[in-house]
Amino acid sequence: MQQEGAFNQLTVDWHQPGFSIDTSGLASFDARAEDIETFRRDGVVLLRGASSEWVDSLRAGLQRNLDNPRQFAFPCESNPAGEPGRFFDSYCNWQLIPEYLDYISHSAAASIAGQFMDTAHAQFFHEHAFMKAPGTQRATPWHQDLPYYCVDGSQTASVYIALDPADAEVALQFVRGSHRWGKLFYPRVFEDGSAFNDDKPNAAMEAVPDIDTRRKQYDIAAWPLQPGDTIVFDFRTLHGTGNATVKSIRRAFSSRWFGDDVTYCERPGETSPPYVEHGMKHGERMRSDWFPVLWRRSD
Repeated sequence: MQQEGAFNQLTVDWHQPGFSIDTSGLASFDARAEDIETFRRDGVVLLRGASSEWVDSLRAGLQRNLDNPRQFAFPCESNPAGEPGRFFDSYCNWQLIPEYLDYISHSAAASIAGQFMDTAHAQFFHEHAFMKAPGTQRATPWHQDLPYYCVDGSQTASVYIALDPADAEVALQFVRGSHRWGKLFYPRVFEDGSAFNDDKPNAAMEAVPDIDTRRKQYDIAAWPLQPGDTIVFDFRTLHGTGNATVKSIRRAFSSRWFGDDVTYCERPGETSPPYVEHGMKHGERMRSDWFPVLWRRSD
């Protein structure tokens, strides 16, 4: 997650607090009990084809971002100069890209997140889109999402949608059960795997273990993916990709959610996204006018 020149480089006015979403058009999802149990146990679950109807629209939204990256929020280029391919990601554009807003306002993502988090309500945090071009060999380093964020809690979920076919060797991999280790690992820069905020180390975190050289010691989940396949995972679950050469474009879209027990967390150094001037104090509930509640349990 490194921007051109500086981490979280500001590109556009990307956040409108109090932005309203009409929840009457949101779709629902009927989660299976066995899938919810898998998520609780492993910190990750695969839902085949759960978002197929949104693939074309989300591809179109991501293309807007790719065509004019500086017109949208936080364009990230994580391939070092001279390396083949391209590794692009960008986030916090749901208020700027109409296809993203349509997805957040009408898809079953909120319903999926709420059920798998086992929460009374689901709040939307932000979205994150990714693209690896053919020829890319740059791995996504093993990391957890939670240490990047200004939140803390156990009821969290990323709803990740594959927008292209991907072999298991280039798709996301997860360490099953790592969300239950009771550990937080330093967030890492995607470009080279180094820890960011090195000047403000967090004593509550530790270095990510060297998983790749000791893979047999870990229970690693990796699946070949088709467009519309959806992975739900906990913010604390370790995940990343290998450095196998990407043979065809690999795009993905992830929405991030949190539930009842999540509170604002004041972390040393900068967080991603860099929410500022929100007025929250450490340990307070996340503001619903900044992070809209889009799903409530009906029973």
